[in-house]
Amino acid sequence: MLKQRLQQKLMQKLSPQQIQLMKLLQVPALLLDQRIKQEIEMNPALEEGEDLYEESEFEDNNSDDYDSAMETGQEEKEEEAEHTADDEFDLDDYVDDDEIPDYKLSANNTSADDETKEMPFVAGSTPQEALLAQLGLRALEDREYLIASHIIGNIDESGYLQRDIHSLIDDLAFNQNLQTDFAEVLDILRLIQDFDPPGVGARDLQECLLLQVKRKTPKTKPLQDATLILEKNFNDFTRKHYDKIKKKHNLTDEDLKAAIDEILKLNPKPGSSLIEGRGAQYVVPDFILSHNNGELELTLNSHNAPDLRINRTYSEMLRAMAESKGKADKRQKEAFSFVKQKLDSAKWFIDAIKQRQNTLLVTMQAILEFQKEYFLTGDETKLKPMILKDIADMVHLDISTISRVANSKYVQTPFGTFLLKEFFSESLQTDTGEEVSTREVKKILKDCIESESKKKPLTDDQLAVILKEKGYNIARRTVAKYREQLDIPVARLRKELL
Repeated sequence: MLKQRLQQKLMQKLSPQQIQLMKLLQVPALLLDQRIKQEIEMNPALEEGEDLYEESEFEDNNSDDYDSAMETGQEEKEEEAEHTADDEFDLDDYVDDDEIPDYKLSANNTSADDETKEMPFVAGSTPQEALLAQLGLRALEDREYLIASHIIGNIDESGYLQRDIHSLIDDLAFNQNLQTDFAEVLDILRLIQDFDPPGVGARDLQECLLLQVKRKTPKTKPLQDATLILEKNFNDFTRKHYDKIKKKHNLTDEDLKAAIDEILKLNPKPGSSLIEGRGAQYVVPDFILSHNNGELELTLNSHNAPDLRINRTYSEMLRAMAESKGKADKRQKEAFSFVKQKLDSAKWFIDAIKQRQNTLLVTMQAILEFQKEYFLTGDETKLKPMILKDIADMVHLDISTISRVANSKYVQTPFGTFLLKEFFSESLQTDTGEEVSTREVKKILKDCIESESKKKPLTDDQLAVILKEKGYNIARRTVAKYREQLDIPVARLRKELL
């Protein structure tokens, strides 16, 4: 049974301006220019450049003139009875009209709150295209060319064949109606493996390295030993069981080291050299920190402080429309609504950019104050334990806002360029009861590993003992966790021949 009733609810809902600010806040400096240009293209009332007139003038033109239009409408209502029947609407009566402009009724399958994340890329040739170009230089029959083209289509960007030969035979039978056998497909694959760069078309890393070694000339003893190791003891080589390799092939330390040096010169991803047009990626810092006579000076990158202004033509257009006392039809009312919407949107965007700058500066200033000793010296052991809540309490902002700033912003310091979230870390208590940052423990752990004997690297148990002697009482599994976070392999894989 349907019932009609009144109900009151308390709800928290973000305004469009707040949503816009949050989206701008998480945009790094490198993409901010692109975002501004996109907004300028979408909104003709917004333009880049220094504002040549006071902002209050725009507010008077935008809001006060709009209010004056409403007052004018009230005055004209008294005279409305004297007009003829064909005088349908006043310009200022559009607010009370139930008709909705056409542009507001346009369909859109995405929400205004949805985030669109696109990965920019540079057009260029793929490994498949480069290999097909080399294939065209070979004198092949149609059948052989078809098989070779199918094989090349299954080679990934690293240069490896992603399907085994039996699967390729089935694919050719079902998709191309071509009956073949293992030997024929293998022969065509050997032909492709003869293409440049060496190692392309390999089915695994071992075959990739062997293809490259066999293409090298002259055949010196280190190359011969490298070929022998890759063919007979590849698993022992990857696990760094050097003693086992020396004993099996009667190699000296010098022979083994020379052979390994040849292997390390090989390219494990030969297909990457076939990709053209992939440009280098650079980090653009959002903040620039400098020292001036022992004092820290923080500035925003110029990308974060663009000059934006309201298009003067649009603001004057709105004022002219508001002051017009003539009668307006539906088109004029929609034009008035459209111009005012674009001006409001432009002003919101400019305000959001300014608020973004203020939020970034306030947050970074709080981080500088909290970690002042580190930023003065650059010594990672001076970093204090710091979490998002610490900074949020200092600047009186929400933790989610601090997280948006920290996750995508970089600061350029005299010691290097760092992501802000790297300065946040949990605390760890020493034997003396002092709270220290886990970043400090990782720095000491990294220093211990760098100074170890590479012929006999320190195990996680030995590292835990060393840290305990320094006053950091942590378990072996914690040492292993920190080591993995630092992308440092286990002791066996850090072993080297000196």
